[in-house]
Order: sequence, then structure tokens, then C-alpha cells
Amino acid sequence: MRVLSETIIDISNLKKYFKIKNKGLLHAVDGVSMHIERGETLGLVGESGCGKSTIGKVIVGLESPTAGDVSFEGNSIFSAKGGWLHTVRQKIQIVFQDPYSSLNPRKNVQQILSDPFKVSKNFDKRTLKKKVEELAELTKIDRSTLKKYPHELDGGKRQTIGIARALALKPLFIVCDEPVSSLDVSIQAQIINLLMELQEKLGLTYLFISHDLSVVRHISQRIAVMYLGKIVEFAETEELFANPLHPYTKALLSAAPSLEIGRKVDRIILSGDVPSPINPKAGCRFSPRCWKSMPICEKQEPDLLEKSSGHSVACHLVG
Repeated sequence: MRVLSETIIDISNLKKYFKIKNKGLLHAVDGVSMHIERGETLGLVGESGCGKSTIGKVIVGLESPTAGDVSFEGNSIFSAKGGWLHTVRQKIQIVFQDPYSSLNPRKNVQQILSDPFKVSKNFDKRTLKKKVEELAELTKIDRSTLKKYPHELDGGKRQTIGIARALALKPLFIVCDEPVSSLDVSIQAQIINLLMELQEKLGLTYLFISHDLSVVRHISQRIAVMYLGKIVEFAETEELFANPLHPYTKALLSAAPSLEIGRKVDRIILSGDVPSPINPKAGCRFSPRCWKSMPICEKQEPDLLEKSSGHSVACHLVG
């Protein structure tokens, strides 16, 4: 019997390692634990290669975990079978980063939006066209666009189609894997606004993966900061921006552009190269680049501990 919970996604000690020939194991995700509340948007930020997208792919089943668990509505995704597995596959969807490669170039928009219904066998041939038209109306896709092919559309319209496809089977949770990073700034705003409108209308929950702090701040209620496979800080959005605790978070925020005229920002320039995630050394993974590193940082990995209500950080400097 399935158990409903206000926590819609619960990630527990999730690990995903990749075997690299003649080198060892690449620790893409290394012991991540966090939860996502029903109806919220959780932002996941960090540099390229830190493991953000890997977490999203594991949640939707595109990658198999090395260890750990992910629960959806209180029940493990990885042990799902039969009807529960069918439900999970419908209720958890993904919007991919690249709208140019995530759509089949040999199918028109009508066919692309029909596919989810056909694959799930959740359709009636007589009403399939109507379902696709309703989906297009929901996501503000013109009916004239339904006969077009992806190469005839700009990036924003392609990504809108990707969003519509993710909504076809009425999901509860959507992984947004850098959905606006390849789009022009003006188009980014349209897509973000569409996602927010759909969330309010349909009661959706998002994991919003991005490296753009301004976008994440606009759309997210809480933010998790990731570095080399680890969550280093977790807090409500405004708390994180007002009171960053981890040195890496401070460096990220200092690099973000500001629209406030006359505001002076002390840029933190990180020295050294990003350590290899292959067979990582003991200690804090940020310590080789941290200007406040102490001897303990090189020997002992800090735990992610709550320092104030809802604000957790993994750093030996924070008492």
C-alpha cells in the first residue's frame, strides 16, 4: 500500500559512480541526501560537472544508482514494479537542457506530443488529436505549429514543446535540467514565466537544475548548492543570498552579476584547478581551492549539518 507524504521526493544517501577505464571510479554523485516538498521549486546549483544533471537523470530512471534510494510519495522508486512502476513513470517527467537534440527531427509537433499517450497506452485514437490540442492550448502553442517540424522552430518554441511533452501524462514532479541555458535571455524569461504559470495552475513540483543564480533565485523557494558530487549548502532562497555560509557559495554569489546601480561587490577569485572527481582524496573537496582552508579540511570530510532553521552547511569553519 502506497503512503502519501507532503515530501514528494526524498533522496537518501544517493551515489552514482561511473567506471573510467584504467583510472578508477568517477564519483559523479557521492552521498547526496535532500527532500523536495510538494508544490515547491527546489533549485540545484553548481559548476558544470558537479553532478547536478546526474541526480536528475537518476530520479527519472535514465541512470541507475550505485547506492542510496529515492522515494516518490513515500515509496522507493528503485524497487517499483508493476502498476506502481507504471505510475512512477507517468508522474515523474523531465524537461531536457537542449531543445535542439531532445526532439525527434523526423516527427512534427503533433506526432511528438502524441508519443507519450501512445507509449503509455493511455489514449483513445478517437480523442488523441483533441488531447494534443488541449496540451498545446495549455502551453500556449499555436495550432498552426502542430504541423511543423523542430527545424522550422526557434529554440524557445522547441523548449515549449519539450515542456508540453513532459506534461502530457499529468505528472506531479518534473526535473527541469537547465531548461533555459541554451536560450536567449528574452526567451529565457518566457520559458521561466510559463513554468511558473503551469506550476500554479497544475500544482506541479520542480527540481530546477541550473548554474544561473539569478534564474534560480527568481523561480526557487529553496536552493541546494552542489560541489563535486556533494551538497555543501542548503537553505531557503532569500536566506542563502542574504547569509551564505560556505566559502564556495560565497564565491558563486560574488560572481553573479548585479542589476543594482552603484553596488560594489568584492569578487572572490578562486585559485587552482577543480580537483578530479575520479577517486577523490579524503577531506573537504573544496579545500584545494578554499582561501580559508585549515589542516582538518584536508583530512576530514565535513558533514552537512543544520546551523539554523532550514539552513544546512558542510564546512569545518562554521561552528
